[in-house]
Amino acid sequence: MFFGCPGSQHFKVPYPDNIKCPFCGGEVEIWSDEFQTKCGQCGKSISKVSKQSCLDWCKYARECVGGSIFKEYKDNRIRKMGGA
Repeated sequence: MFFGCPGSQHFKVPYPDNIKCPFCGGEVEIWSDEFQTKCGQCGKSISKVSKQSCLDWCKYARECVGGSIFKEYKDNRIRKMGGA
């Protein structure tokens, strides 16, 4: 059985983080496994800047975090790079 690497833990065991809304400056909670959320103050959709992850290069990434998380991560990376 494959349990995954330490780099994938924030996808498998999410934790909250706070980011600043680029539209109104309000503080917004977003979980480590989320890519987008809505600001509670202005209601606009915001997304966090995602750093490169082991999901970008590891050949076991899909198996490690699961197909749906892997697909959502890859789709978000494509949107961030202007591909969709």
